[in-house]
Amino acid sequence: MKVQILFEDNYLVIVNKPNNVLVHNSYYARNIKDATLLNLLKEQLGLDLYPIHRLDRKTSGVLVLAKQKDQVAKFQELFNANTIKKSYLAIVRGFVDEAIEITTPVKNPDTKVYKDAATSCKPIEKIELDIAVHPYKFSRYSLVELIPKTGRMHQLRIHMNKVSRPIVGDYKYGDRFHNRMFETEFACKNIFLHANSIQFKHPILETVISVNATLPDDWNKIIKLFNWKI
Repeated sequence: MKVQILFEDNYLVIVNKPNNVLVHNSYYARNIKDATLLNLLKEQLGLDLYPIHRLDRKTSGVLVLAKQKDQVAKFQELFNANTIKKSYLAIVRGFVDEAIEITTPVKNPDTKVYKDAATSCKPIEKIELDIAVHPYKFSRYSLVELIPKTGRMHQLRIHMNKVSRPIVGDYKYGDRFHNRMFETEFACKNIFLHANSIQFKHPILETVISVNATLPDDWNKIIKLFNWKI
């Protein structure tokens, strides 16, 4: 599997992470034996790289990695100071008719302590299909932009579930009936959550970095089928 390189300089590499690829080995994914993103990039670029932020295994899109381990902290300061602009695209169950702010606290999986979390959700497109999904004789979906204002684990997935607009293809926090429909009707098994763009000021070069990640095949199929405009 070749990983798409979106940007590279002497300090960092920004990639378009595929669905269902672990960034690195971890306790939470100890049973997954597939090659990690770091393994793939080591083979592809011949470099040891160091992730600056997180991206779920099942989520696709923009991921920033440092070339030197001792540079990671400089880039992470941007995230901690909330000066990085990140945008995600998601397909969710139901209609989202107006912009909403979600501020439900999210539980830390290690400490079990709830921490403040905030997400902005903005509608882009919507559709009603004449395809029955339990318990209704039809199905409704929205394409939304999600902007995380904090960085909790699984924050976007948890927040969309909290407002009864779970992300399609999410088997942990989503709706199994809608997930199953996308599998049987459209042959789409991946989660429809994509880290679409990132923008930040390079802490070393002081230039503005702005990167967008192209959408996976499943996304392109659904967008064309639903006649959505992005």
